[in-house]
Amino acid sequence: MTHAVPHLVNRLVIDSEHSFDDVRERYESLVPAIDFAQLVEVIATGDLSRLQAYTAEHTPHAFATYWTLDPMPVLRLSGHRLRAVTYMMGNNVIAETMYRHDPGTILYAPLRTAIYETASGAVQFSIDQPSSKFASFGDPHITEVGAQLDAKLAELLRLMLLPVPPELFKV
Repeated sequence: MTHAVPHLVNRLVIDSEHSFDDVRERYESLVPAIDFAQLVEVIATGDLSRLQAYTAEHTPHAFATYWTLDPMPVLRLSGHRLRAVTYMMGNNVIAETMYRHDPGTILYAPLRTAIYETASGAVQFSIDQPSSKFASFGDPHITEVGAQLDAKLAELLRLMLLPVPPELFKV
């Protein structure tokens, strides 16, 4: 059996008064990259409490970067000059609290973020609002975690010195 699940997602597009380099540097300092070799070693111990401690230690502001893509070397070949970078940001301990209710949540965890320059010279940070994606599973446990992620995202934006969209408080 197959079925479609229509749902509305809020893409949050947040204007910054800071330069691309400043926004990127601040983001990467607050959402550090996970060292996959270390993570694999911790997982290999089979000790869940050790994995949870490792995650807490490496997510000082709730999130870590699991993957980064800077598409600019390829896009410059076609003449593009506006910079952009995208990340997969998340927290494996938080993701598990949704996964236990529906493994399909892995479609949206980790979260995807982007920092980019616009044609008008502005710099924007963009992310799909977590609660608007996870609510589509129709499970109150998952919906609650989505709301918690909204609050954690709001705090991250404050630390990045970016405006916090009011939608993050409407859950």
